[in-house]
Amino acid sequence: MNRRNFLRTGSLTGVGLTAAGLISLQASVHPLNDLSAMRDFPSEDLEEITIAQLQKKMQQGTATSVSITKAYLERIQKMDKQGPHLNTVIEINPDALIIADGLDKERKQKKIRGPLHGIPVLVKDNINTGDKMMTTAGSLALTGNIVKEDAFIMQQLRDAGVVLLGKTNLSEWANFRSSRSASGWSSRGGQTRCPYILDRNPSGSSAGSGSATAANLCVVSVGTETDGSIVSPAAVNGLVGIKPTVGLWSRSGIIPISATQDTAGPMARTVTDAAILLGAGTGEDPKDAVTRESSGKALKDYTSFLTSDGLKGKRIGVEKSHLEEAPDLVSLLKTAIKVLEAQGATVVEVDLLSQLEKLGHVEYQVLLYEFKDGLNRYLASSEAKIKTLKELIAFNQANESKAMPFFKQEILIESEAKGDLKSKEYIDALAKTLAFRKTITDLLFAFKLDALSGITNGPACCIDLVNGDYGNGPSLSTPAAITGFPHITVPMGLVHGLPVGISFYGQAYSEPALIAMAFSYEQASLRRRKPVFQKDLLG
Repeated sequence: MNRRNFLRTGSLTGVGLTAAGLISLQASVHPLNDLSAMRDFPSEDLEEITIAQLQKKMQQGTATSVSITKAYLERIQKMDKQGPHLNTVIEINPDALIIADGLDKERKQKKIRGPLHGIPVLVKDNINTGDKMMTTAGSLALTGNIVKEDAFIMQQLRDAGVVLLGKTNLSEWANFRSSRSASGWSSRGGQTRCPYILDRNPSGSSAGSGSATAANLCVVSVGTETDGSIVSPAAVNGLVGIKPTVGLWSRSGIIPISATQDTAGPMARTVTDAAILLGAGTGEDPKDAVTRESSGKALKDYTSFLTSDGLKGKRIGVEKSHLEEAPDLVSLLKTAIKVLEAQGATVVEVDLLSQLEKLGHVEYQVLLYEFKDGLNRYLASSEAKIKTLKELIAFNQANESKAMPFFKQEILIESEAKGDLKSKEYIDALAKTLAFRKTITDLLFAFKLDALSGITNGPACCIDLVNGDYGNGPSLSTPAAITGFPHITVPMGLVHGLPVGISFYGQAYSEPALIAMAFSYEQASLRRRKPVFQKDLLG
């Protein structure tokens, strides 16, 4: 497996949803015992609904945050744990309805926190939440890790008024455990399915966030990315995904892989909703020094850039090799290019990925070193019983039948064998990856480009717990990942019923321009299609 693909592409024996949970949900999680007295909000009315539409219903009094939250919890039960059995939610927040009730009371007092007031969201299970839920990165080894404080971004979102529905399943350790992993599988959560065709995985590592949002189990969700783990599951699930500039969103309180590449970001069904969530999560965090670089650049509201003429006069460089891929993918990209040009953009072919090949495997070496350093720091201050990467490896070996029933942990072992961040191998590899930023900026300058574009990645892979993920076509995640630059994916169409996305990425902190371009393309193309929960490709 190509080492650069391990994050973007990648049980049935997992423990799945915690809590006796959804079975007794309606009777136990709300402060009022009689949920039947609440105004119903039919769960089918949640399909493709937006933040603005939900806000309008709450403003008009036809719905409350409680009734909306209850409807999402019911839909999770219906679609995630029964029916197509998507298995996207690893744990339900037992206080979800209590939070919603409190926000409804604020609304009655005319205290509206903003566009996310009372809006249910799901977050990936590698993000600390200072509540009754665990934070485990999908690993049985971290069972019982109930942290005392929210991650910084989680506190930002709570302050904005979100209702935290629960945690989403993920590729275990954010797909940094084995080169033979199957995306969307974790020892704690089992296998998450793609809602378009159920025998496909929803890509990694933010698999649960991608599948859940696509299936309308939440309005918006939060994923994390080191290399492709927001944009890839967003693309294969027909979503908009925003990987922000590294430093726009804090990483403190998130189980890490890479100090130089990690970031969290929004996943949504529309550019508008993704932009709303993006603004809510920004802010300087004393615990994450990189966020200081966002001072004067980060915004709390990106919706002013949602303009239909966002492509007018823009120059966009399309990766030329993506015009030579599988015919179905090329056809989608050529159609998308026509849309870009019709909206006033000038499109030129560029050769970026050949430059990327010159880097070899240095990105992977950087991640091995930074994972060991970052994880040991996280575990040392966590509530988990294991306190080091070495202890994690030992736990997995001692519990192999449950923790590693399919693929093993060779990446963990390889990382543990590395030295510290003073090692020459690490310093040299990091220097090469950081120098790649100049390659991108030089390309943008040489062609006078406002953004780079291409196919985000190919359609979803089949679930294969024996052999792991396989290459699913072109990808544009790694250049933006290595440089720390922002990257947005937008639905571009379907290939045999499976979504494919188009990418827009550019210089650090160019989110406003990228959002404008993405919105303009989205509104002109309208290529998002809701999932049909098909059993397999043959129907």
